[in-house]
Amino acid sequence: MPLQLLSIDPTQDALWPEGVLCRHHDTVDNTMAEAARLAPRLEAPTWFLADQQTGARGRRGKAWLSPPGNFAATLVYRPNCTPQQASLRSFMAAIALFEALAMYVDRTKLSLKWPNDVLLNGGKIAGILLETSGQGPYVDWLAVGIGVNLAHVPDNVRDAAFPPVSLAGEGGRTATPSEFLIRLAADYATQESKLWEFGFEIIRSDWLRHAARLGEVITARTTRDEITGTFDTIDHDGNLVLITPEGPKVIPAADIYF
Repeated sequence: MPLQLLSIDPTQDALWPEGVLCRHHDTVDNTMAEAARLAPRLEAPTWFLADQQTGARGRRGKAWLSPPGNFAATLVYRPNCTPQQASLRSFMAAIALFEALAMYVDRTKLSLKWPNDVLLNGGKIAGILLETSGQGPYVDWLAVGIGVNLAHVPDNVRDAAFPPVSLAGEGGRTATPSEFLIRLAADYATQESKLWEFGFEIIRSDWLRHAARLGEVITARTTRDEITGTFDTIDHDGNLVLITPEGPKVIPAADIYF
């Protein structure tokens, strides 16, 4: 899978986080798979950026369409944490994505949808996928996959609860994938530092500040149930908390509908 030089080399930009590497592919099956293949041999946190993915996927194995011009990248690194602590990085990644996108579009038009999507004007502009490896109490490595519709709305997306939108289509400033990666990598490194310095509470607070439909009635569909209630908060483990007529419901995983 060929590597090529970036039109803009992110690692040469002043914003690029120190000690972080970047590998750029013109075509790859998907950046998560490539990150997993190379993770055991990497000596430093590394972003994998692809111009085109032939087999992109999203949460729960769903297909993720990524036309050329859109952003598809995965960060893989060793966070020295437990699997549960690693899972909380999805909220950290969401905040980093929010801040990166806010450099290109009015931030008041952006919101975060539990557990791992970014909305622009109510449509889905970005998604996050986390994977870990390791058998012991700490993960061997964590991969954070991120897809963003920078230039195009993917074709053939039907009956989506949150129809896809693009940055360009919603009036945002133009951004190439390599330019966007520079901003995102810097914001992610900032959030990682905040997590280490202050713990998850500051990440949780920041995420809730941008949460879509906080305090409103939403529906969570799990593999077994459909629960409707008022979106109250996320707890310290990242679980969704809904207030229902039967009392508070703590939901670790679900698809959300407004």
